[in-house]
Amino acid sequence: MTEPTIALTGGSGFIGGQIARMLVGRGVRVRALSRTQAGLENGVLWVKGSLEDSDSLAKLVAGAHIVIHCAGAVRGRNARNFRISNVDGSRRVAEAAAKAGTCKRFLLMSSLAARHPELSWYAKSKHDSEQEVIRVAGAMAVTIFRPTAVYGPGDRELRPLFTWLLKGLQIRLGAGDTHLSFVHVFDLVAAVGQWLGAPNSNSALYEISDGTLGGYSWKGLAQIATDIRAAPVRSLAISTAVLRAVARANLVISYVVRGNPMLTTSKVNELTHPDWTCSNTAITAATGWSPQIKLRRALQEGLF
Repeated sequence: MTEPTIALTGGSGFIGGQIARMLVGRGVRVRALSRTQAGLENGVLWVKGSLEDSDSLAKLVAGAHIVIHCAGAVRGRNARNFRISNVDGSRRVAEAAAKAGTCKRFLLMSSLAARHPELSWYAKSKHDSEQEVIRVAGAMAVTIFRPTAVYGPGDRELRPLFTWLLKGLQIRLGAGDTHLSFVHVFDLVAAVGQWLGAPNSNSALYEISDGTLGGYSWKGLAQIATDIRAAPVRSLAISTAVLRAVARANLVISYVVRGNPMLTTSKVNELTHPDWTCSNTAITAATGWSPQIKLRRALQEGLF
């Protein structure tokens, strides 16, 4: 039986790149969107274009049975930056897939931040992108993944936190009793693989973490690093006031150098939110997936 064609956005990114490699390894025909390259490379047929280019999106999804949408912005200096990429871009991909007529299943890689759209520009854009995809999907079954903080090989955002932690310094943001959660990119990709093979193709929303009950406290993270290092970890608390001051400076600088910063006044609310825990119950029941990599193992084995 011929494998279906899967269209992928974000295939050159951190999460999307891992998904592309998984699909190619399974012998799946993968067509992926790229701003810079075109043609067949490493088993992926690249379509040159962008989320703003309707023609390239039409080529991307033509004949595809499944669309996996991972592309989007995680940095931005205002709400508009996030809306253009995450909301408008997601809508265009879903519209193209619905119009193509062959796509039966659409997977949107969202974020647990979408659960709290009031917190940040990013969180609102991810929430609104979910609503837009559902609105224009037509007959397509839409599945939404809301992973918590994703880390692993190729990640640039969480790696410094873990690197310093294993060197004996914990940079603590927000309150001391905050509950965090993480998921390794290998586990997230495995969840995509399980979803592809699951018989249930109804629309659904799944929150995803590494399954640690109650998530991780700052104290718990320090204890993990202490055990691995066999040496103490010093905690340096960065107050919300200091974070906001740095964020304001970041925004000013971003307009001078024309860049998109990660830390902004909007992002501070998200970073200091007290509870980022979630349950895998729904996705495990629907697909049989369960995470295999806890944070302790990842830090011990250098899988970050």
